[in-house]
Amino acid sequence: MTVRQAAKDKQMRQRIAMEAARIIVEGGIRDFYAAKRKAASKLGAPNTRNMPKNTEIEEALIEHQRLFKSESHPYNLKQLLDASLEAMQFFSNFRPRLVGAILNGTADEHSCVELHLFANTPEEVAIFLMDNHIPYEQIEKRLRIGQEKYESWPGFRFMAGENTIELLVFTEEKSRQSPLDQISGKPMQRASVEEVENLMQKENASLN
Repeated sequence: MTVRQAAKDKQMRQRIAMEAARIIVEGGIRDFYAAKRKAASKLGAPNTRNMPKNTEIEEALIEHQRLFKSESHPYNLKQLLDASLEAMQFFSNFRPRLVGAILNGTADEHSCVELHLFANTPEEVAIFLMDNHIPYEQIEKRLRIGQEKYESWPGFRFMAGENTIELLVFTEEKSRQSPLDQISGKPMQRASVEEVENLMQKENASLN
């Protein structure tokens, strides 16, 4: 490969990453693979072999939010952190952990609160929801736990005011098993109530 071709490939990866970030923000999707395929198609390169890595898309997403959402993004993130903390306190018996875009700071107005709960069975969480008269729908998420290994986890989705709350339930025997993050490929970061409170304090300080 020539230096000129390598430069062109790098430029195309950057353009796809930037367009994928725009699609994620404006379309409210969080599927990085789908976003970059759509971006490549829009840029006339649907068959390119130079797709950006998910980490490159995340970097482009952070830059897009900094450039085009500098006023609204911090307030959206604060509102989502408030909703996350309230939900975590509500589900305190299930040792909730916050995961996803809110935790890494890339969440926007389309993002939902994503929590991992720990219980002997998913039915315990379902009974808790019913006892508190919370309408919900059952969900299932397929997450990667190894290089080529995936597993599905049961969960629940419901509305709390204007916020969507998604719960994935991990049984006690799998409580130490964290799925792999779709962006980094490393074990998914999980934050406790105390860690979310500390994160909120930092966000509040940045707004003042």
